Amino acid sequence: MAQLPRLAGRTVARLRGALLAAAALILPALPAAAQQKIESLGLTVTTTPTIATDYLFRGISQTRNNWAYQGTLDVQHDSGVYVGAFISNAKFVASPWNDTRQELDLLAGYRFELGGINFDIGYIGYLYPGQDKAAGTQLNEYHEVGVKANYTIDIVKILASYNYSPNYFGRSGTGHYVEGGLDVTLPFELTASGRVGYQWIQRNPFFGTPDYLWYSVGISREIYAGVIATVAWYDTNISKRECVPAAGRADGGQRICEGRVFFSLSKIF
Repeated sequence: MAQLPRLAGRTVARLRGALLAAAALILPALPAAAQQKIESLGLTVTTTPTIATDYLFRGISQTRNNWAYQGTLDVQHDSGVYVGAFISNAKFVASPWNDTRQELDLLAGYRFELGGINFDIGYIGYLYPGQDKAAGTQLNEYHEVGVKANYTIDIVKILASYNYSPNYFGRSGTGHYVEGGLDVTLPFELTASGRVGYQWIQRNPFFGTPDYLWYSVGISREIYAGVIATVAWYDTNISKRECVPAAGRADGGQRICEGRVFFSLSKIF
């Protein structure tokens, strides 16, 4: 899209952020009929509003340790083909050239079952509308293709995924990412979850961190009218000095890679 003037871009960013926050607070109160099965077209439409203490992507804060207001849209055909979108407020390292205030992800792919294993092969485009780009600096946007799989044995769901980007965030070169995890159904309608992932980045200085590992452990439960509460611990193996070094900081880096407690409320319609 064409770049907006700096003042206009910031105004639009604030407006979108306010609308997103309002939607995240209002949507959970809507009736479950917001989920639609369009029989004539063989489509299922699902929306998921979320409010969270942070936007953590692969263990790193995308909001500089601030609250996140998010929404997800998924439209799937009976054949397994789907398209979708994800939107969230975002805020990256402070600088005169990176004024990102929101993220919009576009998704498309195909879901199917084979031998009892559920697969999802898809594409994700990570876009940052309204970002002003000074001459000689980077655009954040990038693209990935990936495959996910999950298999359920009694009360345990096993999950695995792999993502590839030909030019990762900030034009940092080839990116490879692997993740594994477990979801375990517990008494009292609780679900315990664990995730561990590893991100390889070709040009680490462009991204701002070395290749790194992250993990999370958490627990979730429906608390009222389909609203799911999640509490988790997230952490990475990135030291503070290695985490997006910032000029003028005596300790060398940002606090966005540190361990933290995460809390969210979401509802699937």
